[in-house]
Amino acid sequence: MLSERPTTCLKYMKLQNILEQFGLTEKQAKVYLATLELGSGTVNQIADKSNVARPTCYDVLESLKSKGIASTFIKTKTRYFSVEEPDKIVKLAENRAENLKSALPELEAIYGMARNRPKVRFYQGKDGMKQILQEIINDKKDILSISSADDLLEILGDYWPDFIKKRLAQKISVRTILRDTPKARERQKLGPKELRVVKIIPKDFDYHGTIIVFGNKMAFFSFIKDIVSVVIESKELTQVQRSTLEFIWQNAE
Repeated sequence: MLSERPTTCLKYMKLQNILEQFGLTEKQAKVYLATLELGSGTVNQIADKSNVARPTCYDVLESLKSKGIASTFIKTKTRYFSVEEPDKIVKLAENRAENLKSALPELEAIYGMARNRPKVRFYQGKDGMKQILQEIINDKKDILSISSADDLLEILGDYWPDFIKKRLAQKISVRTILRDTPKARERQKLGPKELRVVKIIPKDFDYHGTIIVFGNKMAFFSFIKDIVSVVIESKELTQVQRSTLEFIWQNAE
């Protein structure tokens, strides 16, 4: 044992915790402190002092040697181990910190690449759609969309007028491309009152969904069977989708 006195035990426990924070394992910290107190010692002496089994103690001492913290010498044909002074550990810690600091630009570059990857979120049901529509209101970005007005109004029902009120309150304008139906024509007529411009494409384009582009995000709503919604947040991918919708917009009625 390192010591039987309570105060000394507490001191060693504190020092052991500090060494573990530096990067040593529990056994490495115990063996280092025992060897430091002995000055130098055989494996048996250090094992007894640290309360670490002899075979394990030998392996630990070898691991400390590989870290540059311990060393060996022969005295009267017996192998002894000693450890570096505490300030050597401090210098090693400082060197590690400097190495980490020098790698910071590369680490930040890797982090930046991950941060710029597209973020994808999936939702199911009407509540998921409503959550996305509220996000559109919160983001306060103008909208470019292509939609099936009949499906959208049927599924969202009374919620849709509420969404329009919120959108108007935030002065969010909309350009939307709709399949040619009576409801689509109605939306087109109401457009000027609701900050909305509608362009019509032939009803032969058969689809039952909505794509909404806002800011650096795009939302996809599928109305067939299960209501599934997807939000993708990506400047690059959103620009691709926006350009596609802009092309359709320029060629629509």
